[in-house]
Amino acid sequence: MKLSVALCFAGVFGALAAAFIFLSFGTDYWLLASETCDPENKESKDSLTITLAVDVVHDQSGKIVSFHYGFFWICFSGLPPDAFLNHTGTISSWEKSSAKLCYPGYLFPFPEPGPTNSTTKDNTAIIYGGFWRIFMLISVAAVTLGGFLIICAAPFASHCLYKAGGGLFLTSGFFMLCAVVMHVVWLQVLDVVQTFINEQRATHCPDFTLNLSYGLSFVFAPIGIFFALLAGLLFLLIGRTVKIHH
Repeated sequence: MKLSVALCFAGVFGALAAAFIFLSFGTDYWLLASETCDPENKESKDSLTITLAVDVVHDQSGKIVSFHYGFFWICFSGLPPDAFLNHTGTISSWEKSSAKLCYPGYLFPFPEPGPTNSTTKDNTAIIYGGFWRIFMLISVAAVTLGGFLIICAAPFASHCLYKAGGGLFLTSGFFMLCAVVMHVVWLQVLDVVQTFINEQRATHCPDFTLNLSYGLSFVFAPIGIFFALLAGLLFLLIGRTVKIHH
Protein backbone atom coordinates (compact mmCIF):
# COMPACT_ATOMS: atom_id res chain seq x y z
CA MET A 1 0.00 0.00 0.00
CA LYS A 2 2.76 2.43 0.95
CA LEU A 3 4.67 1.50 -2.21
CA SER A 4 1.61 2.24 -4.36
CA VAL A 5 1.19 5.66 -2.74
CA ALA A 6 4.87 6.43 -3.25
CA LEU A 7 4.61 5.36 -6.89
CA CYS A 8 1.58 7.60 -7.38
CA PHE A 9 3.30 10.66 -5.92
CA ALA A 10 6.55 9.94 -7.74
CA GLY A 11 4.69 9.62 -11.03
CA VAL A 12 2.85 12.91 -10.50
CA PHE A 13 6.06 14.70 -9.51
CA GLY A 14 7.87 13.22 -12.51
CA ALA A 15 5.14 14.34 -14.90
CA LEU A 16 5.17 17.86 -13.44
CA ALA A 17 8.97 17.96 -13.68
CA ALA A 18 8.87 16.99 -17.34
CA ALA A 19 6.10 19.50 -18.09
CA PHE A 20 7.86 22.47 -16.48
CA ILE A 21 11.27 21.58 -17.90
CA PHE A 22 9.79 21.30 -21.40
CA LEU A 23 7.97 24.61 -20.93
CA SER A 24 11.18 26.27 -19.80
CA PHE A 25 13.09 24.77 -22.72
CA GLY A 26 10.50 25.38 -25.42
CA THR A 27 9.40 28.93 -24.62
CA ASP A 28 11.66 31.87 -25.42
CA TYR A 29 11.07 34.06 -22.38
CA TRP A 30 14.17 33.50 -20.25
CA LEU A 31 15.06 37.17 -20.59
CA LEU A 32 12.78 40.14 -21.19
CA ALA A 33 14.20 43.56 -21.92
CA SER A 34 13.40 47.01 -23.21
CA GLU A 35 15.83 49.49 -24.74
CA THR A 36 15.22 53.22 -24.83
CA CYS A 37 17.10 56.18 -26.24
CA ASP A 38 15.15 59.14 -24.92
CA PRO A 39 17.04 62.29 -23.82
CA GLU A 40 13.92 63.45 -21.95
CA ASN A 41 13.92 60.36 -19.74
CA LYS A 42 16.68 61.41 -17.37
CA GLU A 43 15.26 59.56 -14.38
CA SER A 44 15.66 56.14 -15.96
CA LYS A 45 18.39 53.99 -14.48
CA ASP A 46 20.00 50.74 -15.53
CA SER A 47 18.05 48.10 -13.66
CA LEU A 48 17.42 44.39 -13.40
CA THR A 49 14.09 43.27 -12.00
CA ILE A 50 12.28 39.97 -11.56
CA THR A 51 8.80 39.76 -13.04
CA LEU A 52 6.13 37.27 -14.05
CA ALA A 53 5.18 39.31 -17.12
CA VAL A 54 4.72 37.44 -20.38
CA ASP A 55 6.36 40.19 -22.40
CA VAL A 56 7.89 43.62 -21.97
CA VAL A 57 5.37 46.38 -22.47
CA HIS A 58 6.39 48.86 -25.14
CA ASP A 59 4.73 51.84 -26.72
CA GLN A 60 3.93 52.46 -30.36
CA SER A 61 6.03 55.61 -30.73
CA GLY A 62 9.18 53.79 -31.77
CA LYS A 63 11.15 55.11 -28.78
CA ILE A 64 11.22 51.73 -27.03
CA VAL A 65 12.59 48.49 -28.48
CA SER A 66 11.68 45.39 -26.52
CA PHE A 67 12.91 41.85 -26.96
CA HIS A 68 12.60 38.45 -25.37
CA TYR A 69 15.26 35.78 -25.46
CA GLY A 70 15.33 32.00 -25.05
CA PHE A 71 16.91 28.77 -26.21
CA PHE A 72 15.64 28.90 -29.79
CA TRP A 73 14.84 32.50 -30.70
CA ILE A 74 15.45 36.11 -29.85
CA CYS A 75 12.58 38.34 -30.97
CA PHE A 76 12.51 42.13 -31.22
CA SER A 77 9.46 44.37 -31.17
CA GLY A 78 9.30 48.09 -31.86
CA LEU A 79 12.18 48.22 -34.35
CA PRO A 80 12.00 50.99 -36.98
CA PRO A 81 11.13 49.86 -40.54
CA ASP A 82 14.68 50.30 -41.81
CA ALA A 83 15.88 47.75 -39.27
CA PHE A 84 13.79 45.12 -41.04
CA LEU A 85 15.11 46.14 -44.44
CA ASN A 86 18.75 46.12 -43.30
CA HIS A 87 18.61 42.56 -41.99
CA THR A 88 16.50 40.74 -44.58
CA GLY A 89 19.34 38.32 -45.20
CA THR A 90 19.17 36.93 -41.68
CA ILE A 91 15.49 37.28 -40.88
CA SER A 92 14.04 33.95 -39.76
CA SER A 93 10.59 35.14 -38.77
CA TRP A 94 8.87 38.41 -39.59
CA GLU A 95 5.38 39.19 -38.42
CA LYS A 96 4.27 42.37 -40.16
CA SER A 97 1.16 42.74 -38.03
CA SER A 98 3.14 42.98 -34.81
CA ALA A 99 6.41 44.38 -36.27
CA LYS A 100 8.24 41.45 -34.72
CA LEU A 101 11.64 40.30 -35.92
CA CYS A 102 13.13 36.99 -34.77
CA TYR A 103 16.60 35.51 -35.13
CA PRO A 104 18.03 32.15 -34.00
CA GLY A 105 19.02 32.62 -30.37
CA TYR A 106 22.48 31.09 -30.72
CA LEU A 107 23.58 34.01 -32.93
CA PHE A 108 23.44 36.46 -30.06
CA PRO A 109 25.68 36.29 -26.98
CA PHE A 110 23.85 39.43 -25.90
CA PRO A 111 20.68 40.54 -27.67
CA GLU A 112 20.96 43.41 -30.12
CA PRO A 113 19.05 44.04 -33.36
CA GLY A 114 21.31 42.46 -35.95
CA PRO A 115 24.35 40.17 -35.94
CA THR A 116 27.43 41.70 -34.37
CA ASN A 117 30.51 42.36 -36.47
CA SER A 118 32.91 41.84 -33.59
CA THR A 119 33.70 38.18 -33.08
CA THR A 120 36.73 38.45 -30.81
CA LYS A 121 35.10 40.30 -27.93
CA ASP A 122 32.12 37.92 -27.96
CA ASN A 123 34.08 34.65 -27.78
CA THR A 124 33.66 34.32 -24.02
CA ALA A 125 29.95 35.05 -24.22
CA ILE A 126 29.52 32.56 -27.07
CA ILE A 127 31.27 29.82 -25.10
CA TYR A 128 29.28 30.68 -21.99
CA GLY A 129 26.01 30.62 -23.94
CA GLY A 130 27.05 27.34 -25.56
CA PHE A 131 27.47 25.62 -22.21
CA TRP A 132 24.13 27.08 -21.07
CA ARG A 133 22.43 25.45 -24.05
CA ILE A 134 24.29 22.16 -23.58
CA PHE A 135 23.17 21.96 -19.95
CA MET A 136 19.57 22.60 -20.98
CA LEU A 137 19.73 19.93 -23.68
CA ILE A 138 21.16 17.40 -21.22
CA SER A 139 18.39 18.23 -18.76
CA VAL A 140 15.66 17.76 -21.37
CA ALA A 141 17.20 14.53 -22.68
CA ALA A 142 17.62 13.13 -19.16
CA VAL A 143 14.04 13.84 -18.07
CA THR A 144 12.73 12.35 -21.33
CA LEU A 145 14.77 9.16 -21.00
CA GLY A 146 14.02 8.96 -17.27
CA GLY A 147 10.29 9.13 -17.91
CA PHE A 148 10.58 6.41 -20.55
CA LEU A 149 12.46 4.11 -18.17
CA ILE A 150 9.92 4.65 -15.39
CA ILE A 151 7.08 3.77 -17.76
CA CYS A 152 8.94 0.60 -18.74
CA ALA A 153 9.68 -0.24 -15.09
CA ALA A 154 6.05 -0.10 -13.93
CA PRO A 155 4.76 -3.34 -15.55
CA PHE A 156 7.79 -5.40 -14.53
CA ALA A 157 8.48 -3.89 -11.08
CA SER A 158 12.15 -3.66 -12.05
CA HIS A 159 14.22 -2.06 -9.33
CA CYS A 160 17.05 -1.41 -11.81
CA LEU A 161 14.79 0.61 -14.09
CA TYR A 162 13.33 2.54 -11.17
CA LYS A 163 16.82 3.41 -9.95
CA ALA A 164 18.01 4.33 -13.43
CA GLY A 165 14.94 6.51 -13.98
CA GLY A 166 15.41 8.17 -10.60
CA GLY A 167 19.04 8.86 -11.38
CA LEU A 168 18.10 10.45 -14.70
CA PHE A 169 15.52 12.69 -13.01
CA LEU A 170 18.19 13.81 -10.55
CA THR A 171 20.57 14.42 -13.45
CA SER A 172 17.94 16.47 -15.26
CA GLY A 173 17.29 18.60 -12.18
CA PHE A 174 21.01 19.13 -11.60
CA PHE A 175 21.78 20.30 -15.14
CA MET A 176 18.73 22.56 -15.27
CA LEU A 177 19.88 24.03 -11.96
CA CYS A 178 23.27 24.70 -13.56
CA ALA A 179 21.53 26.46 -16.46
CA VAL A 180 19.53 28.65 -14.06
CA VAL A 181 22.62 29.55 -12.04
CA MET A 182 24.54 30.38 -15.21
CA HIS A 183 21.71 32.62 -16.39
CA VAL A 184 21.63 34.52 -13.09
CA VAL A 185 25.42 34.85 -13.01
CA TRP A 186 25.41 36.08 -16.62
CA LEU A 187 22.99 38.88 -15.81
CA GLN A 188 23.95 39.88 -12.29
CA VAL A 189 27.60 38.92 -11.73
CA LEU A 190 29.42 39.15 -15.06
CA ASP A 191 29.94 42.56 -16.64
CA VAL A 192 28.41 41.63 -20.01
CA VAL A 193 25.26 43.72 -19.41
CA GLN A 194 27.11 46.86 -18.35
CA THR A 195 29.61 46.41 -21.19
CA PHE A 196 26.73 46.24 -23.66
CA ILE A 197 25.19 49.41 -22.19
CA ASN A 198 28.50 51.27 -22.33
CA GLU A 199 29.06 50.27 -25.97
CA GLN A 200 25.59 51.41 -26.96
CA ARG A 201 26.10 54.75 -25.21
CA ALA A 202 29.48 55.24 -26.84
CA THR A 203 28.49 54.29 -30.39
CA HIS A 204 24.75 54.89 -30.76
CA CYS A 205 23.02 56.88 -28.04
CA PRO A 206 24.45 58.70 -25.00
CA ASP A 207 21.05 58.40 -23.30
CA PHE A 208 20.70 54.65 -23.89
CA THR A 209 18.97 52.78 -21.05
CA LEU A 210 18.26 49.08 -20.66
CA ASN A 211 15.69 47.44 -18.39
CA LEU A 212 15.96 43.69 -17.84
CA SER A 213 13.65 41.20 -16.20
CA TYR A 214 13.29 37.45 -15.85
CA GLY A 215 10.51 35.88 -17.91
CA LEU A 216 8.18 32.94 -17.44
CA SER A 217 10.63 30.49 -19.01
CA PHE A 218 13.07 31.33 -16.23
CA VAL A 219 10.33 30.96 -13.59
CA PHE A 220 9.30 27.54 -14.94
CA ALA A 221 12.85 26.19 -14.57
CA PRO A 222 13.14 26.20 -10.72
CA ILE A 223 9.69 24.60 -10.46
CA GLY A 224 10.79 21.85 -12.83
CA ILE A 225 14.04 21.44 -10.88
CA PHE A 226 12.16 21.00 -7.59
CA PHE A 227 9.83 18.32 -8.98
CA ALA A 228 12.67 16.57 -10.85
CA LEU A 229 14.81 16.25 -7.72
CA LEU A 230 11.83 15.15 -5.64
CA ALA A 231 10.73 12.56 -8.21
CA GLY A 232 14.29 11.30 -8.61
CA LEU A 233 14.70 10.71 -4.88
CA LEU A 234 11.33 8.96 -4.66
CA PHE A 235 12.11 6.66 -7.59
CA LEU A 236 15.47 5.75 -6.06
CA LEU A 237 13.71 4.93 -2.79
CA ILE A 238 11.08 2.90 -4.65
CA GLY A 239 13.78 0.98 -6.50
CA ARG A 240 15.50 0.18 -3.22
CA THR A 241 12.22 -0.98 -1.66
CA VAL A 242 11.34 -3.17 -4.65
CA LYS A 243 14.77 -4.79 -4.51
CA ILE A 244 14.39 -5.59 -0.79
CA HIS A 245 10.92 -7.10 -1.24
CA HIS A 246 11.93 -9.21 -4.21
